[in-house]
Amino acid sequence: MEISKIQESIAKAIEEKISGEQRRYLLNEQLKAIKKELGLETDDKTALTGKFRERIEPKREKCPPHILQVIDEELAKLQLLEASSSEFSVTRNYLDWLTALPWGEYSDENFDVTRAQKILDEDHYGLTDVKERILEFIAVGKLRGTSQGKIICLSGPPGVGKTSIGRSIARALNRKFFRFSVGGLADVAEIKGHRRTYIGAMPGRMVQCLKNVGTANPLVLTDEIDKLGRGHAGDPASALLELLDPEQNANFLDHYLDVTIDLSKENDNVEFSSESLDWCVAITAW
Repeated sequence: MEISKIQESIAKAIEEKISGEQRRYLLNEQLKAIKKELGLETDDKTALTGKFRERIEPKREKCPPHILQVIDEELAKLQLLEASSSEFSVTRNYLDWLTALPWGEYSDENFDVTRAQKILDEDHYGLTDVKERILEFIAVGKLRGTSQGKIICLSGPPGVGKTSIGRSIARALNRKFFRFSVGGLADVAEIKGHRRTYIGAMPGRMVQCLKNVGTANPLVLTDEIDKLGRGHAGDPASALLELLDPEQNANFLDHYLDVTIDLSKENDNVEFSSESLDWCVAITAW
């Protein structure tokens, strides 16, 4: 009899709990339906689709056609997926990255050599040979009307101003500045991005850079490049070739985005420490 009473009380408690949750769920769904009918609220998928369309609309004229095609296809796919499915969250995150990137948005460059020299002198004392080389790059950019594809290699012991002079160059050119260190980097996915099928997948550092700075032509400082690692996940040094070569990075393919991005408008400062000075000199001479 005691066992029967306990079983009866447990069953009653479970039934009350389930009926309460069902009642709450039913009322919530009815409330959503009423609000939707009155136009006070939209469902999650409609709200997300509207947000993504609103985000891409100002960039539509500047955005490459193949990017717009992928965004439209993914938006149509999002409407067909259930909000509870895993594919829904993957598609939502993918659209979030695609619509957040600054397609066709460039900062206006300033090739005023006198102003650049003044900024460099304000930020750093000495370094005459380094400043002259930087001013030569800016002067050539003024003649060509663009400074795309320029890569400057800086080497020296810690604390001599390699990183800070990169920030000064960005200020002189009126470009956004982004720095990322590749010291100890052993995974190619950090540069080329992860496949979207993996849990927690993210784009590579360059795509993250574009989202952070909000322009498609930032000045990027690749720090501690001589400390690149090499592990079971590939050789990041080889992946950097596609990133830095102006002939290849015009069609850079990130594994996460799976669409080509034009990185040729960016300027790169590649920094080495003094331990790789011989290698650095050999590369710059070559």
